[in-house]
Amino acid sequence: MSFDRLSSLEAQPSVSRSEDPQYSDDPEFDRLTESLSNKLFGLTSSITRLSDQIALLGTRRDTERVRERVHNLLEQARGGFKEVGEGIKKVQTWQDPSQKWTQQKLSSEFKATLEEFQTVQRRALEKQRASAVAARAAVEEGELPSAEVGTEQQQQIQQLEQQPRLANQDEVDFQESLIIEREAEIRNIEQSVGELNELFRDVAHIVHEQGGQLDIISENVERVTTDTRGANVELRGASRHQKNARNKACCLLVILAVILLIIVLAATLG
Repeated sequence: MSFDRLSSLEAQPSVSRSEDPQYSDDPEFDRLTESLSNKLFGLTSSITRLSDQIALLGTRRDTERVRERVHNLLEQARGGFKEVGEGIKKVQTWQDPSQKWTQQKLSSEFKATLEEFQTVQRRALEKQRASAVAARAAVEEGELPSAEVGTEQQQQIQQLEQQPRLANQDEVDFQESLIIEREAEIRNIEQSVGELNELFRDVAHIVHEQGGQLDIISENVERVTTDTRGANVELRGASRHQKNARNKACCLLVILAVILLIIVLAATLG
């Protein structure tokens, strides 16, 4: 598929657009696609922040605040992708061939961004699972986890250890509540991965269909270009033939005029 050639054709402004800066094929389509592009840019920034926070999970800098930020960023990104996904599907309702390239570009960008988010989300899921398994094992062995919990949690644990041994059950309950929260977050992430996988498949199908449509448009553009060049060659040939015919006609007229003049002179002198 000559996708680059097609994109360059789409990028070339028409004469009417250059003469009228306010010209727009479809203002609603332009507003929607611009809004979706801005939201995709925001989602890309959120993925970067989310990746930085996930890198802290399971380290000494792992705190409840970090986990809360990870949770909030995940929730915001999920909502954003679902909203943009609905917008992408709405964009496909426009059937103007001149808008196909914009639809393809937007769908491809969304697909790539969603794929990146799914990768980051799976990494968060793996870290959450590892942390929950380690914490569960520590509680079952009667030991309190140290590396798997954040600094704030360690301080709380140290305070509990200074209390009478009667507080041991409170410590266990505290760890159990943390584990339950992590397991709930794991289930939430797993559910989100499944939902966004369906959205990813839908958009991938749209991108595939648009690729076929762009192939057809590209072939039509190439065919029109070829036909135009052929017609131009034929017109030039016809123009040359017509010019040659005029020249021959002029020569014949001159010859006839000379012959007629000779006959007239001969008749007059005779």
